[in-house]
Amino acid sequence: MKTIRARFSKGVIKPLEKVDIEEGKEISITIIEMPTLSTKKDAWEATAGGWKGLIDAEELKRNIYNDRLIFTRPEVKL
Repeated sequence: MKTIRARFSKGVIKPLEKVDIEEGKEISITIIEMPTLSTKKDAWEATAGGWKGLIDAEELKRNIYNDRLIFTRPEVKL
């Protein structure tokens, strides 16, 4: 079994890479549509604001900055 990329154009499936199959051989094809850029963008936009009201963004930022002030490395002794 091998998976290759192909493009469907004018009713014909055209491989986008070399296929080593003997001429006239019957094969089985499974079609899985690849997401397009617009589909990915739509999915991204659909999630926008998903956390709204669940967390206090200002408090989260304060906590991050405060945690950066905590030194966990031992002091260097010369």
